[in-house]
Amino acid sequence: MNASTSSRRALLTVGLLAAGSWPATPHAALAQRAADVRRAPAPRSARPPLVIISLDGFRWDYLDRGLTPNLSRLAARGVRARALVPAFPTKTFPNHYTLVTGLQPEHHGIVDNVMRDPATGAWFRINDSAAVRDARWWGGEPLWATAARQGVLSATVFWPGSEAPIGGVRPTQWLPYDGRMPNSARTTQVVDWLDLPPDARPDVVLLYFSLTDDAGHRFGPDSPQLDSAVSSVDAEIGELLEVLDSHGLGAARLNVVVVSDHGMAAVDTSRVVVLDDYLDPQVVRLVDAGPLLTLDPASGFADSVARALGRIPHLSAFRREETPARWHYRDIPRIPAFVGVAEGGWQVVPRAPLRQRPQGFIGGSHGFDNADAAMHGILVAAGPAFRRGAVVEALGNVHVYELLCRAAGLRPGPNDGSPDSVRAFFPSRQPSAVSRRRGVR
Repeated sequence: MNASTSSRRALLTVGLLAAGSWPATPHAALAQRAADVRRAPAPRSARPPLVIISLDGFRWDYLDRGLTPNLSRLAARGVRARALVPAFPTKTFPNHYTLVTGLQPEHHGIVDNVMRDPATGAWFRINDSAAVRDARWWGGEPLWATAARQGVLSATVFWPGSEAPIGGVRPTQWLPYDGRMPNSARTTQVVDWLDLPPDARPDVVLLYFSLTDDAGHRFGPDSPQLDSAVSSVDAEIGELLEVLDSHGLGAARLNVVVVSDHGMAAVDTSRVVVLDDYLDPQVVRLVDAGPLLTLDPASGFADSVARALGRIPHLSAFRREETPARWHYRDIPRIPAFVGVAEGGWQVVPRAPLRQRPQGFIGGSHGFDNADAAMHGILVAAGPAFRRGAVVEALGNVHVYELLCRAAGLRPGPNDGSPDSVRAFFPSRQPSAVSRRRGVR
């Protein structure tokens, strides 16, 4: 182990230990940093850092509510897509991993927030830390592995996939997920990483906020509580950018990309179909239910299950091999034998959970067809790599990995995206990245 490696590991250990000690007053640590003008910024490497911020469940039109002055300023000096179209299914883990691999879920393997591997019988659930950290679930090459392959350091705050040694690689620095960690502590951690000496500072940093998704699920996308959450994450981004600017990482020295994984639709118990009224639960293994319905039939019951699913109102159901081609949702056995999607705002659920927790089906949800505008998210990019003051057409999020690699000066790994699809985000004089388009199965 050389001295540089030892130093980096020591810094990582300190960062992880510090993560459990958070300021009691929101923004206190960041405010102290902004006020500390006596502290000279550390020397910077030639590469402008890239900070990617995910706002879980932040629908595309939240930017038009007059609640996001910081995001709006960021968009005004950079590029905003009219919408970011998620991969199918419109769930958190599949889409976060598509954003950093450029692969459709059927190619990177994370096909839902909950799934079963028929080869092993193992289950994956996003609240199961052992499964989340098991690299066998995760395919493809995530952005931090692309960076590592090219000698670039990376760091992540709670990005799905970053806790597993995918291909034997984790980010240079990462935090195990802890939903109790305040947003202000998350942004302080990013500042701490970007304040490291040049040989230890990550040049690719990913930051995750769940607040808008939490509020959207509980209260719905049109609630005052959701508006409050939108304002709160916008303020957090503004605070982060202000502090980084005071440390020498202003608009000319920092590339920032803000994305969301999916949108949110209003739901309530008046638009719930009870699955048990149409299908005997004894003849299927239910994998997921709600806006998205996935299940496997018991042996010999495939045809009768298909007929029953066809009778369920407000549901479009398909055998896996017959799902719409635009979903790219066929090519891996982890996708259950039957896939159904409810009409916008509707849910198809078993009777038991509906009876036990009816409030759990009121508020907001996602998992609907990715063609539904309510499922679309945001993409804002600003910094020296990007055009200024531009609005571009809606973009499929499978192309975002290409955008991130180009902004960071990285050669992309094999992916399903296209460099041509993100050309409009960059000045025309900037050379194109070279990419190989190949699905990883």
